[in-house]
Amino acid sequence: MQLTHLNQQGEASMVDVTDKAVTERHARAFAEVHMSEQAYRQLSEGNNRKGDVLSVARIAGIQAAKKTADLIPLCHPLALSKVQLDFTLDPDQCRVLVQSFCRLAGRTGVEMEALTAASVAALTIYDMCKAVDPAITIGNIHLLEKAGGKRGHWHGAGTATAPATAEEN
Repeated sequence: MQLTHLNQQGEASMVDVTDKAVTERHARAFAEVHMSEQAYRQLSEGNNRKGDVLSVARIAGIQAAKKTADLIPLCHPLALSKVQLDFTLDPDQCRVLVQSFCRLAGRTGVEMEALTAASVAALTIYDMCKAVDPAITIGNIHLLEKAGGKRGHWHGAGTATAPATAEEN
């Protein structure tokens, strides 16, 4: 397999997507945030001193998806048509499941935008809850699926640990 992010001299290079077809593309990504019972209770009951944790995390994730090309050097700036963040609260394990969904009509995929959105939403949850529990952990960040382009639809086998978002149903 030829590496597409290297030029003839072996230097990092942005891939030229000019000749690729414009297709509808989407991607979903996932992250988990584990915390103490006290931090989870404050988050789930809306009693966090910093405010509505999930609303702020949702906005942060959307903003992050839109800024992915500023954060990841070889990513193309994309005109996203949809960014959605969904959160599932799991009281049994004191965790928040984060799922992002990104869509566009374009020449390159939105996997990095979906992964960035889920990651930054998880980081925002940490930031807003760290005063109560500095031992919060973030993990299991991965791509759930991607669709569009020459390779078509890909779904991670056995990785879908969160329910489908309302947008996808």
